[in-house]
Amino acid sequence: MLDTLQLLDHINRLPHGRAGYKQLVRELGVKGEDRRELDRLLEQLVQRGRLIEPRSGHYILTDRQNEYVAGRLSLHRDGYGFLIRDQPGAEDIYVKADSLAAAMNGDRVLVQLTRAGATDGRLVRILSRAHPEVVGQFRYHPRGSFVIPYDDKIRDHISIPRGAEIPPPAPQQHRLGDVPSVEVAGAEELDGAVVNVELTQFPSNTESAAGRVIEILGWPGDFGIDVEIVIRKHHLPHRFPPEVLGEAEAIPAVLPAPEIARRRDFRPLDIVTIDGETARDFDDAVWVERLPSGHFQLQVHIADVAHYVPQGSTLDREARLRGTSVYFPDRAVPMLPYELSTGLCSLNPQVDRLVLSVVLELDRQGDVVSTDFSEGVIRSAERMTYTDVNLLLEGDAGLRQRYAALVPRFETMAELAEILNRRRHKRGSIDFDLPEPVIEFDEQGLVKSIVRSERNQAHRLIEEFMLTANEAVATLLEQKVEASIYRIHEKPDPKRVMDFEQLATTFGYSLGLGPLRARDLGPTVRHRDHSKTRRAIVVPDTDVPITSRHYQKLIARIAGKPEERILSYLMLRSLKQARYSEENAGHFALASGCYTHFTSPIRRYPDLIVHRLLKGYLHNSPARLTEGHLHTIAEECSFTERRAADAERELMDWKKARFMEEHLGDEFEGIVVNVMRFGLFVELLDLFIEGLVPIETLTGDRYTWRENQRAIIGDRKKRKFSVGDRLRVRVDRVEADRHRVLFSWLPE
Repeated sequence: MLDTLQLLDHINRLPHGRAGYKQLVRELGVKGEDRRELDRLLEQLVQRGRLIEPRSGHYILTDRQNEYVAGRLSLHRDGYGFLIRDQPGAEDIYVKADSLAAAMNGDRVLVQLTRAGATDGRLVRILSRAHPEVVGQFRYHPRGSFVIPYDDKIRDHISIPRGAEIPPPAPQQHRLGDVPSVEVAGAEELDGAVVNVELTQFPSNTESAAGRVIEILGWPGDFGIDVEIVIRKHHLPHRFPPEVLGEAEAIPAVLPAPEIARRRDFRPLDIVTIDGETARDFDDAVWVERLPSGHFQLQVHIADVAHYVPQGSTLDREARLRGTSVYFPDRAVPMLPYELSTGLCSLNPQVDRLVLSVVLELDRQGDVVSTDFSEGVIRSAERMTYTDVNLLLEGDAGLRQRYAALVPRFETMAELAEILNRRRHKRGSIDFDLPEPVIEFDEQGLVKSIVRSERNQAHRLIEEFMLTANEAVATLLEQKVEASIYRIHEKPDPKRVMDFEQLATTFGYSLGLGPLRARDLGPTVRHRDHSKTRRAIVVPDTDVPITSRHYQKLIARIAGKPEERILSYLMLRSLKQARYSEENAGHFALASGCYTHFTSPIRRYPDLIVHRLLKGYLHNSPARLTEGHLHTIAEECSFTERRAADAERELMDWKKARFMEEHLGDEFEGIVVNVMRFGLFVELLDLFIEGLVPIETLTGDRYTWRENQRAIIGDRKKRKFSVGDRLRVRVDRVEADRHRVLFSWLPE
């Protein structure tokens, strides 16, 4: 069957990268179902901006011309916008306001550049809409009601025609924890409610957007309403269709004897799972043994989700649509129905479970001596937590007595994990061991505190084993199958590296790239922070290629220093985002030449794909996945991963803002983590909460933003505010719905 890459490759070989529809049908020889697949692929490629359709039935490869650019539109409330290009690291395109009347924030669009190589242009086509639905606050008016979107980048209100205010009955909930839709007698009673609106008319050059209310979620301030808003704002699929639930419920709970008999039996071993206290799905289990040779045998057993989710099934299509599970502080939106995610696939203790097993022999330096991959069956001996394993390894007498039979096993695990960590460090792997904020709730479900969560040696133990298994599977598939999917992390953009290097020098540190000099690269351009600057890049005098070791050495130098947190944060910002790809580009941060995701198929769709590829190899029956199919899946999964991360981050910011409402007027110590033309972003040292000190609130002088110094400086007294400064601030205002906390600076 025709796939994306085959079609693009065919058009690329044609003169000027152009093709007509009838020409493609003739040259590709497609008929019947294949012709329908061609139609689908062409439409998909046009929506993604890989092809341009200047007129119906005529296609041009975007990469073969330099006049049009496709990407995602980011709008500013003043009317103009920026095109975020698909190519990682590519410069944003400034889009003038006069061409954006029909666009909405997040839409995929096609922009025509003002000239070849320009950084500005005009919107010429909307490829696909980002918001089929919009969540907002309903406002009743006798002459025409409307909804104010919670997304402040959606500039205009959504008009609601008469008769479209009251939604139909809500569909049956399925154990997600959604608040049920509220029933109201009339539109007037709906005033002020939080609603979800289906757009029946998108904005145009002459008309605003219109829609109909499809859900009444509740009222501002209701318990749990923030989660409901975030789920819908980010368009997270959160209700399983009846056919998906039916397919999950129809799977037998008892493992068939013939299936167990044909698999490798690991049930006699005291295999364990190690997860967090609140985890409900367990997709990895481990076992370690010291061999007579002095080597180690590491077994990593991963839930065999592919056995229960056949390729092309309704379960599979829904899992692909979701791409990943999404985790909020008080609930999760799972990729798979609970019958699978916490039931049949979860490696629960004392029950037989089907797994894909990686058995590795490692020498005393942590190098892999031999590998063995198989389908297996296990019976987890214990459901362990990171806290208990860490305490046990630190010598807790009660836990060592309780798990006496397992103590030697855990000690051997810790020894092997230390060896693997040293090996990874030796090759240059970067380890950002940064604490994460964790929200604690009281008995009423309200935020009680925000505390520091740090990785202990049990976290690191599991991390090392999973990294090792992922590399082993990636290496096997690269060698043995025609096409695979990889987790890649490309080298950082030189401009971002140099930006970080400049900031690091203000703290007295360097990545060790040699003396720096600035070079002008062209005209003044406008950036997403709404400033106008001349394009310049700072480059090293010596041609030192950036490697992960540069980062690793700097992390070691700042460990335990007061500036460790801010510099680690800035280093992370200088790196590219990891993503999925059918092309193996290596993993920069891990210093790995071949890496994939294999160990979490309950919650990540790429892992499920890797399982299918591995099972195809084991059965000598390759999975029906071409490089073109994997390319599409990789792009989709990279998007759903970013979508989930954005939703999780936004809800955390919302919870933090609500928490800070209880601290209005309180004073805290903070550190400046970013400086912009409009103020200072300050993170509180103890609460992991970030807020803004507006430039106009700085007292004692007239302060000005200095782009060349990346600082805000007083005109008379020359008081300078820059990244890394420690300040004492007061909580002045909280705008919870916008997730904003506003501070004022308290001079010493």
